[in-house]
Order: sequence, then structure tokens, then C-alpha cells
Amino acid sequence: MTPPPKTATDPAVLQWHLNDDTAGTSGAGSPGEAVPAGAVTEAPAGAAAKARSGAGAEGAANAVASAEAGAGAAAGAAAGTADPAGGEAVPLRRNRDFSLLWGGAGLSLLAGRATAVAYPLTVLWLTGAPGDAGLVGTAQHLPQLLVQLPGGALVDRWDRRRIMLGAGLGQALVAGAVAALLLSGHVWLWALLAAAFVEGTLGVLHQLAERAAVPAVVPAEQLPAALTGNEARTRGAAIAGQPLGSGLVALGASFPYVAALVGQLASVALLFGVRGKLQTERTGPRPDLLADVKEGLVWMWRQHFLRAVMAAVAVSNLLFQGLNLAVMTGIQENHGSQFEIGLVLSLSGAGGLVGAISGGWWATRFSLRTLVLAGLAVWTALMVPVAVLRDPFALGALFAASGYVGGVFNVAGGVFMVRVAPDRMRGRANSLAMLVGGGAMAAGPVAAGFALEAYGPTRTVLGLSAAMGLTALAALLSPALRRNPLEA
Repeated sequence: MTPPPKTATDPAVLQWHLNDDTAGTSGAGSPGEAVPAGAVTEAPAGAAAKARSGAGAEGAANAVASAEAGAGAAAGAAAGTADPAGGEAVPLRRNRDFSLLWGGAGLSLLAGRATAVAYPLTVLWLTGAPGDAGLVGTAQHLPQLLVQLPGGALVDRWDRRRIMLGAGLGQALVAGAVAALLLSGHVWLWALLAAAFVEGTLGVLHQLAERAAVPAVVPAEQLPAALTGNEARTRGAAIAGQPLGSGLVALGASFPYVAALVGQLASVALLFGVRGKLQTERTGPRPDLLADVKEGLVWMWRQHFLRAVMAAVAVSNLLFQGLNLAVMTGIQENHGSQFEIGLVLSLSGAGGLVGAISGGWWATRFSLRTLVLAGLAVWTALMVPVAVLRDPFALGALFAASGYVGGVFNVAGGVFMVRVAPDRMRGRANSLAMLVGGGAMAAGPVAAGFALEAYGPTRTVLGLSAAMGLTALAALLSPALRRNPLEA
């Protein structure tokens, strides 16, 4: 990797320290991201790889604030977040545009979390076939593999507000169509596959646009608190969305999709209120879409350390998707309920929320490489007991611990991504990270579904545990993970 320039505002040479002021502010904006999922990873309840993607860190990102002071202050003033007389910026909790963006994206995430667990549960309870449930889960995650590259380029080219509004309206239409289909009593697997794929596609575009838009509505010095709030928001959506989706499925197959329709429409209403430009203007002739994608690929290829982290996260996300379906199947075979499944997954989100809040503490004391290696080892140890446990509270405790590790990953990875990706590249950088980390999730449910039918939950989980252990060993031996450019 080409060494970064040694300038006073280069994030590669700025101090990484805890900011007491932003730490105190960050709690105001987080009732309660993941991740992806936010985040490096979203373990275990649907790993959205965030070695990547716009998850924040409460103190660890002060370098970002200093590095982007000029551009961020200008964006903050344009968005109405700075005193026009040149005084201090408005506190984040009173930043109208950030609050609307945060809330609108949060409602969309909540609706997406509810339907993410509802799709496979709906099929599993209607057909009793884990393979069909895995197919629907894969269809929803497949856009992570197919849409990320063009989506990131579009987010850097098009109006990010319009992308979010269009995606929210589209997701509302899909949810309404699925609800109508289930109420009619005529359920076709191909229709649910198509609906899950379209909803996943629109969700990818919405997330990419929102993550890239945050610096346009927040002054540079408040970015650490804003990003931490986003991480907590995603974790909160996971905590509430998973039991919400599973509980509504228990009440009626169409209920989760009706709730998602209402949530997406409310999200659109909030996003309509966000003012100003949500990206900087690109100067000079605009290259074609393929050239933009190629530029992003070349940039990412040069980030050797980031690529190594993303590879480890991608494998772990794939394995956790399989683990989620294995737990669903195991609880069902033990005559458990959909609500018990939602309880286990929501405890994972709760652990991730705590991990996100404490992620800044870990990030200031340990290197990203240390956190990655330790996290993979802990995940391996936590996976093994899942093979034999069926009690939802015991499983929930293991998933909460795994989610905690994922929350810490998301904070550290989010700080790294923001520090190395320039504004004009941010959409493509996030999309590429999500492509590697989140795209691997597409293969998880379908592969686990067929493995569960062939070998059952116990042997499938033991196989997943062995694969996680090999991933930890490969990361330990990786030369690329020994050279973090921001720690040089």
C-alpha cells in the first residue's frame, strides 16, 4: 500500500484518542445500528459486514473529525448545524437534519429486520422445509453480492436523498404486496423469492446512501458521536426487529409485512424533511458508471490490511447465517415457538448494542488486528455449545456474547473505513466492503439449509464451528493483517 502523506490533517498521522465531549453527546442519539449490520459484522443475527460500512465509534474516531475539519465544517454550515456567526456547532441532539436522517433510516432498518426474520420463518412454518426457508433467506441477501458495486457508484453519482426516498417507497410496496398475497391464501415460493430479492436490493441502496450522507449533515467534530449513534441504532433495530418479526408471524403470517409497510412509509415521511445537499459536487467530466466502479475496485485493491479484515469478516458472516438457520431448525424440532427464536436473535442484538457502546474503549487500547484475532477465537469457542443446547435462554446468552464481539468489530472497522475513504469514494468504499462481507451471507442460508436436511442441527453446527476455527488460524497467519497503515 502506498504510504499516506504526512500532513497535519491526514488521518493516518493523527492521534487516536477518546473525546470526552463527543462521548457524552453520543448517547443522546441512540435509543437503542448493528451492526449492518450494521459495522464490520453482524454476528450472529445476520452478519452485515462492516469492516466496512458506516458504523461508528464513540471516541476512536477523533482523527476523522480533525482530518475532515474543513469539508465537514462547510457541510455542517450548509446543513444548518453550525452557528452562522462562526460560533460552536449546534449540539448533535438538536441537529434537525441529522435527527430526521437518523430516525428515518432507523425506521427503515427496523422494518427490514422484522421482515428479514419473517421471510424464512413464514416459509419454514408453512412448508416445514429448511431448504425452502434457506432459499428465501438467500434471495434476500443475494443483492449484497449483486447490487453493491453498481449501487455504490450510483450513490456517489445520484442524489442520495432521492435514492433513500425511492428505496423506502419501493420497500413499502413490496411489503404490501407480500401481505396481500398471504391474506389471499395463495402462497407461491417463487413470489416470496422475488419479493425478498427486491426488498434486499432496495435495502442495500438505502443503506449505502444513508451511510454516505451522514458527513453532509454533521460537523466534523461531531462525526464520532454521530457514527456511534448510528451503530447503536442498528443494534437497537436488531433487538426490536427480530422478536417483532417472529412475534408477528406467530399472530398471523401477513402481520410482519403490514407492519413493515407502515414503518417504511413513516421512514419516507421523515426523510422528506432533511434539507440541503447530502454529498459534495463532483467537478470535471463525469466518467461512465463502469469507470467509477473500476476506480473503486482499484482503490480497494490497494488497501491490503482492509482486504484481509474483510475476508475474515466475510467468512464469519457466512457461518453465522448458517448458525441462525440451524438454531431456528433446532428450536422447531424441539417443539419451540417462533417467539423463542426471536428471543435468541434479539439477545444477540442486545449484546451487539453493549459492544457498540463499549467499542471505543476497546479500540483505544487494542489494535484492530488484535481485536479481529481475539474476536474470531471467541466466536469459535461460543459456537461449539450451540450444537447441543436447545434452551432459548442458554442459546440467547451465547448469542449475546457473540453479538458483543460483533459490536466491537463494527466500531473499530467503522473508524478504519471512515479514516481511509475520501468523501467522493465513500459510497463505493462502503459498497465494496459490504459486497465482500455481506455478499458472503447470500450463500449462508441455502448452504446451511441443505446441510441441516442432510446432517441435522448438531453436526451442522459442529462443522460451522470448525470452519470458524480455521478462519481464526488463517487470520493469525496472514501477513497482510500485520501491517495496519493507520498504526504505522
